[in-house]
Amino acid sequence: MKILVVEDEILIQKSLQIFLQKRGALVDVSSSGKKAIEMIKEFNYDRVVCDLMLQDITGFDVIEEAKSKYSLEQISDLFVIITAYSSEQVLEKARSYNCIVLNKPFDSMDKALGVMMKSRPNHE
Repeated sequence: MKILVVEDEILIQKSLQIFLQKRGALVDVSSSGKKAIEMIKEFNYDRVVCDLMLQDITGFDVIEEAKSKYSLEQISDLFVIITAYSSEQVLEKARSYNCIVLNKPFDSMDKALGVMMKSRPNHE
């Protein structure tokens, strides 16, 4: 499984990279949403774990740009949004993309990693 982690907090980014690699994933990382968009367009990923609030753009901006390569159904399978700011407005927007949202800090790192590694059961 090939995963892109888009997270500008380097400690979280590196931790996710290590934990996912220990579970057998190939992991690319980006601190920049704009760089992540280039990577998504250039490479194929099984999952994109994307922080909502990046320093340059939002995770939703990354998803919008990914629409040039993927259908909405593919995007719902591809993206997992991670955020410390899960307001009702944020959750509503994530639901419009049918993406999974994980709140930071994760209640259970093991469960969070499981979600990041697993394809959606309703689309298998």
